[in-house]
Amino acid sequence: MGLGLLFPGQGAQHAQMLPWLEGQPEARPALDALARHLGADWRDRLRDPAWRHANAVAQPLLTGIGIAAWQAVAPGLPQPAAVAGYSVGELAAFAAAGVFDADTALNLAAARAQAMDAAAAGRDTGLMGVQGPQARRLAEAAAPLSVAIRIHEEHVIVGGAGPALSAQAETWTALGLRCTRLPIGLASHTPAMAPAARAFAACLQTASLHGASLPVACDFSGTATRNAAALAAALAGQVDHTVRWDECMDSLAERGLRCVLEVGPGTALSAMWRQRHPGIPVRGIEEFQAPQGVRRWVEGQLG
Repeated sequence: MGLGLLFPGQGAQHAQMLPWLEGQPEARPALDALARHLGADWRDRLRDPAWRHANAVAQPLLTGIGIAAWQAVAPGLPQPAAVAGYSVGELAAFAAAGVFDADTALNLAAARAQAMDAAAAGRDTGLMGVQGPQARRLAEAAAPLSVAIRIHEEHVIVGGAGPALSAQAETWTALGLRCTRLPIGLASHTPAMAPAARAFAACLQTASLHGASLPVACDFSGTATRNAAALAAALAGQVDHTVRWDECMDSLAERGLRCVLEVGPGTALSAMWRQRHPGIPVRGIEEFQAPQGVRRWVEGQLG
């Protein structure tokens, strides 16, 4: 029993995220590494939506911020019982579990983004959130679209060609479902990303990955592992396969967690967790003004 960690993915970033982070000495190494990738003015440039949502920016940004945020709040907290990352959030989750360091994580984030952009070049593709009765069942039958992320029976993310997404949105909206296009111009976690998955797998073969110091619930399988080879395979596999986020949350909950922290910007993962496992308290660190508040909340939950 203990603490679980969730690391968010693309779409969570925003211009005012975690304003206290730069003032935390423990976060400085990861923030310096992030600045080497995005430039020292990355915080100022977040005001430009086109820039902050560009794939080549968003993936290193979420990775670096997730790692820096955990390094800032970790002192004084117990070692987590398990961890999971949502989409590109897996890179920060792997770093938190000691699979690789911040520099490696950021290099992998940049390589992942480059491979995915190359796979989508010249194509109108994207992702769309679908919520409502039987959303997952309807999405699984909606070829040529693919289920990119499973969240709940009534909440999924689908990916595919832009015209197909628009046409299906009209059909589903008429049935009472809520359809929301995401600010991601890629059909991530679908067969359209197969070339990117192969390229990223080759990149991972040259990286130094270690066995995890704590269980990591993998998007690709929905199950937890510490094995370095299994983690590498899962990290590449999720690029062009459905993210089983529902099963990742269940895998963490099965470990008897007392509380969960969403480590990074936003609170979307907290809302997903609360819906699926309402008996296990969850908070996003962005709900707090400083790391001390995060630590006090965790300590209160763990007793």
